[in-house]
Amino acid sequence: MKKYEAILIYAVTVKEDVLQKNVERVRGEITKLNGSVDDVQMLGSRSFARPLNKKDAGCYVKIRFTAEPANIHPLQARLKLIEDIFRMQIVCMDMRKKSAAAVKPAEEKPA
Repeated sequence: MKKYEAILIYAVTVKEDVLQKNVERVRGEITKLNGSVDDVQMLGSRSFARPLNKKDAGCYVKIRFTAEPANIHPLQARLKLIEDIFRMQIVCMDMRKKSAAAVKPAEEKPA
């Protein structure tokens, strides 16, 4: 099992109760694939750097969960079927830690 982080972007026009139902639906999809949801953060509405599909802003939701790597592709396929999700991205948390460690600058040695 690996830890993952999903960023879901919904249209700004989605009402709060519909948004909550969609988040619960995503939780259900994760648990159907033998995963477990660790944390859900509602990040709120944010504007885009440039318009995407004639939309200027979106409502962001961050979900941290644990799942088998083989189940990520089927999860993405299921989430694409949810019409209210405008964009999504799923990132492996273990890979983020490794890449952040590689980016750290080397310590300078005194001359």
